[in-house]
Amino acid sequence: MKKILGMGNALTDILLRIENDEVLAKLNLPKGSMQLVDGGKSKEITTLLSEISPKMATGGSASNTINGITRLGAAAGFVGKIGKDEVGEFFRNDMLNNGVVPHLLYSETPSGQCTVLVSADGERTLCTFLGAACELDAKDLTPEMFVGFDIFHIEGYLVQNHELIRTAVKMAKEAGLQVSVDLASYNVVEENLNFLNEIIRDYIDIVFANEEEARAFTGKEPEQALIHIADHCDIAVVKIGKEGSFIKSGSESVLVKPRLANCIDTTGAGDLYAAGFLYGLANGYSLDICGKIGSLVSGNVVEVLGAKMTDEVWKQIHTDIQKIISA
Repeated sequence: MKKILGMGNALTDILLRIENDEVLAKLNLPKGSMQLVDGGKSKEITTLLSEISPKMATGGSASNTINGITRLGAAAGFVGKIGKDEVGEFFRNDMLNNGVVPHLLYSETPSGQCTVLVSADGERTLCTFLGAACELDAKDLTPEMFVGFDIFHIEGYLVQNHELIRTAVKMAKEAGLQVSVDLASYNVVEENLNFLNEIIRDYIDIVFANEEEARAFTGKEPEQALIHIADHCDIAVVKIGKEGSFIKSGSESVLVKPRLANCIDTTGAGDLYAAGFLYGLANGYSLDICGKIGSLVSGNVVEVLGAKMTDEVWKQIHTDIQKIISA
């Protein structure tokens, strides 16, 4: 089985369920967006919502994906940067407990955290204080980090650091790895469109995008966006929410139906779809089976608050994967 290395923002999620979206208006936060905030804004959000009991969990897009991959049974590692504080140690210990090999660098800056405001309809609005996470630098990377891995997965939130991404994908390619990217957020795509076009054209093998991200990247609706993206990489995946996901590689195209779910929180849905898909790819399964595993894992995580599921849920996922494989 292939081994997967992830790189992303080492964040701890602070999950808060809000009764209505008025609080988003008060904080001037567009619903469904990912906003970078400084320490002051992060404190303002915490103060305004102090009466809501938070749920803490390790987060960050690539981190969620990598944790999901190890829970599915594949070997994985993670590259990121944390502070020398309790939040950083929480992140590191959670990685170790989930069987992830952590390549974590340390900073004097406080560890990053992401406040996730979950609306009544399950839509999440992310307010991210990157802290130490955003200090991950091209100079922190070494060729040795990539040794022993077969697939390198990057979260799209990192594309704002062009030097880091260029260095990382070059090292990965030189080490013979396939490179995967999850476009992460439509506003990040819009702000880094030219750079993304260059990187995907020259280095990326696998691209994950949802409807909004695909539209931001191509200016086209899902099916046409899929064709456009697939022209520039080996495997393109466009997730279309309740309609499922489109997958294309060369002349092969697949439509995967979604798992019916009682959605309470979409946090981590795309990340866990990527986990299931890459796990399938690591096992050499067909695109159809990879997509079905991605849909299965994604459909389960939306039924819980946050991107972490119980051992019982994972046990059932493993059972369901065997049914998918043997069907």
